[in-house]
Amino acid sequence: MDSHSKDGKLVIISAPSGSGKTTIIKELLVRFPQLEFSISATSRAPRGNEVNEKDYYFLTRDEFMQRVREDEFVEWEEVYAGNCYGTLRMELDRIWSKGHVIIFDVDVKGGVNLKRIFGERALSIFIMPPSIEELRRRLIGRATDSIETIDKRVAKAQHELSYSKEFDHVVINDDLNRAIAETERLISDFIA
Repeated sequence: MDSHSKDGKLVIISAPSGSGKTTIIKELLVRFPQLEFSISATSRAPRGNEVNEKDYYFLTRDEFMQRVREDEFVEWEEVYAGNCYGTLRMELDRIWSKGHVIIFDVDVKGGVNLKRIFGERALSIFIMPPSIEELRRRLIGRATDSIETIDKRVAKAQHELSYSKEFDHVVINDDLNRAIAETERLISDFIA
């Protein structure tokens, strides 16, 4: 751990699938040049045109568990049956060594874990869908998942909403531009 690792800041953005979190993060990365995206590791296979070391660090299940045993993760968990996701220590050090602020796009449990680990050095923001009905509509509109998968994601989202109180701030994404502006203000105050 270098000197930046002790005082580097991080921004955690979590939300149920379909809440608009990825869209918001893309916009934040444009508005804040000092923010750098933390690339998560996963044991799942790449989807579509995902690229290793850009979208994720794609590891086999065995490689992932080996790194867990060698304590290379800050946090990790099995999200959907058999698929593990986690944050590698080397990734945080890589970003902090440049003097940048890390931004995380993580699932809700990962967000709560990171906040617990980093405390005051972390700003955690929960992006809330306007309603579960709207969330279902957005997931159907994406046309990337079967109805069965969407039902699973909606059920998971209902559970994840109960974690929102464990975040520093909740931003309701009923209007994308307003949600981006509110998130931008929270981050400005935090990294100032």
